[in-house]
Amino acid sequence: MQDKLEAFARLLDIMDTLRAQCPWDRKQTMLSLRNLTIEETYELADAILENNLPEVKEEIGDLMLHMVFYAKIADEQGAFHIGDALHAVCDKLIKRHPHIYGDVTVSGEEDVKRNWEQLKLQEGKKSVLQGVPNSLPAMVKAYRMQEKIGQLGFQWENKDHAWEKVEEEIAEFKETISQNLPQEKREEEFGDLLFSLVNYARFCGIEAETALERANRKFKQRYEYVEANGSTDIRQMSVEEIDALWKEAKAVLKP
Repeated sequence: MQDKLEAFARLLDIMDTLRAQCPWDRKQTMLSLRNLTIEETYELADAILENNLPEVKEEIGDLMLHMVFYAKIADEQGAFHIGDALHAVCDKLIKRHPHIYGDVTVSGEEDVKRNWEQLKLQEGKKSVLQGVPNSLPAMVKAYRMQEKIGQLGFQWENKDHAWEKVEEEIAEFKETISQNLPQEKREEEFGDLLFSLVNYARFCGIEAETALERANRKFKQRYEYVEANGSTDIRQMSVEEIDALWKEAKAVLKP
């Protein structure tokens, strides 16, 4: 534990020095750091998806630096310091885990998540969905909204019912195409279809965002294999050659 505390104290000392002496660090504001933080978050997400633990370690450090940076700026403004932020999250964790720090009994993970959301409502949130950030990627946001309301019982009884909703949305989307309905209506029904697929995936224990990203990476690998191994530019290749190389890529490349 001591070495961990010393490492954190070292980061705080370095942040103080940089903020005092480095022209770039002195210039930064919370707003100027925002996009960089988002970028670092995605870099951590990539490392996790690739199961690259050395990269995960590096990206955790980068994100920790950003958190310390925000706290340093807030401290300069007299708003709060890093200790206040850490105590606040500790207090929140203790309050929202009454089955650990209180006398509440739970039967499993679902009870824990349900209690968590109910406690948030007791803290003054008007809706369970209030805690879902507006700027989340749409697929992640759909999953989180469905997960949160599902913990309160607002969901289909089982995955079969969820799949029936998918089939219903497929039919409604196909109708917008067959009847040549306006683009706005097509987009609306396609959105409903995606939303229902995310919900069905959740019932199956699949995170749609992760699944789609894995599909993106797999497609990219295979396409680049076709590009690299074709007899000519891909625009000049025959359908047969592309198909053969695609099948070869599927056999050769790791999923």
